[in-house]
Amino acid sequence: MGSSYAGVDWASEKHDVLVADETGEKLLAATFAHDEQGLRSLCGQLVRLGVGLVAIERPDGLLVERLLDAGLRVLALHPNQVAAARPRFRASGGKSDRFDAFVLCELARTDHHRFRVLEPDCDETKALRALTRGREDLVGMRTALTNQLRAELERFWPGPLGLFTDLNSRISLAFLERYPSPADARGLGAQRLQGFLRRQGYTGRKQPAQLLAKLRRAAEGRVGETELGAHRQLVLGLVATLTTLGGQIKTLDRQIASAVRAHPDGEIFTSLFRGPDSVICAATLLSEIGDCRARYLTGDALAGDAGQAAIAIESGKRKAARFRWACNKRLRAAFCTLADSTRHWHPWAQDRYAAARARGHDHQRAIRTLGRAWCRVVWRCWQDRVPYDPARHRGLQQHITVTIPTASPHTASARVIDHAATERMAAGTLAINAENQETAAH
Repeated sequence: MGSSYAGVDWASEKHDVLVADETGEKLLAATFAHDEQGLRSLCGQLVRLGVGLVAIERPDGLLVERLLDAGLRVLALHPNQVAAARPRFRASGGKSDRFDAFVLCELARTDHHRFRVLEPDCDETKALRALTRGREDLVGMRTALTNQLRAELERFWPGPLGLFTDLNSRISLAFLERYPSPADARGLGAQRLQGFLRRQGYTGRKQPAQLLAKLRRAAEGRVGETELGAHRQLVLGLVATLTTLGGQIKTLDRQIASAVRAHPDGEIFTSLFRGPDSVICAATLLSEIGDCRARYLTGDALAGDAGQAAIAIESGKRKAARFRWACNKRLRAAFCTLADSTRHWHPWAQDRYAAARARGHDHQRAIRTLGRAWCRVVWRCWQDRVPYDPARHRGLQQHITVTIPTASPHTASARVIDHAATERMAAGTLAINAENQETAAH
C-alpha cells in the first residue's frame, strides 16, 4: 500500500480531490473536470503521488472504472457512512464539495481497515449487470407508459380496460392499435372480433360476444370531435411506444438468457430455480453478487447486503429488530423473488416460511426470513463454485428424514429413521433438481 490517501467527491461535471500523507499533511487539493483530459490528469496525479487508497461515494461508474484501470485501490463508501462522519470533523454542520473530499480522505487514512476494498468483477459479469439493469429500467418505463395509457383511456373511453389480462399485453396493444377510439370500434361486431382474436392467438375463456358486451357496457365520454381526435392520437402514440418497448425487453431477455448460460457461474444460480422464466432473477443474483469471492466473507455478510437480515436496535432493556433500508435494492428484490418462488415447491423452503408465519411474522417478513436462509445456501454454492444440490443441503436432508417414535427402556423418547420413507422423499427432491437442471439447459 502507498503512503498517501485520497478522497474524491464526484459529480457529473467535476470532481474535487484531496490527497494527504500518513500524518494527514495535505499533498494535493484540486478540482478536475469530468472529461477525458480531466480524468487522465486526475489518475496521473494520484499515481504520481503514490496514493494507496482512494475513497469515493459510489461503487461503479466511469470514474471508478478509470481509477481501477490506473491500478488504484478504491474504497467505495456508502453516502450514509460519509454523512455520519462529517460531524467528527466539523461541528457547525457545514458542507461543501472540498470538505466532503477531506472527509473521504480522512476515512481512507484512519479507518480504511473498517471498509472493504472494491474488487472489480470480470468482463462477463459486468456485461450481464449492464443487461439486467438496463432491462430493469425498460420495465420501469413500460410500467409508467402503461399507467399513462390507462389514464388516457379513463378520460374518454374506459371500455378496453380489463378487456384482456394486461393492458400492455400483445393482444391489448393490437386491439388499441386497430380500435383506438369509440368511433373506430362503432362497427365492431362479434364475427369481426372473433376474426381478430383468432389472428392474435387469443387463449382466454371468454367468447367474442361476452367481450363485445363488456366493451359496450363501459361508459363513453362526451367529447367533441377535435378532442376525440387528440385522445386518439395520444393512444396510438403510446401503443406504438409500448409495442417497441416490449420488443426490446424480449430481445434483452434472450440476450440475458444466453449470457447467463455462457457465464462460468451461471449454472450455480440457474440451479436454484424451477421455471424457465426465472432466468432473469438468476441473472440478477449473479450480476449483483458478482464473481469476486472475497466480496462476501460470510453468508451473513451477503444477507446484510441483500437486505434479508434485520437491523438490531438495543438500548438498555429495549431490544428490537428493524427493517434494513441501506442495502442493495436489486439484490434484495432478487432474493425475495427466490424465496417467494421456492416456498411453493421446495419442501425445506415451505417449512421455513411456514415456521416464520407461525411465529407471527407477516408475509413480507417471512419472505425475508426465508431469503436470509437462502443467502447462506447461495453463498456456500457460490464460494465452492458448485450448483445447488439437494443431496448436499443439510437443512433439506434433515427436513425430509422420516423418523418413527418408539419406546425405549433407556430413554424417555427415542426415534428411529424410516429409511424407506426417507428414500422416497429424497427421490422426489432429486427429481425436482433434475427437472430444474433440464429446464436451465433449455
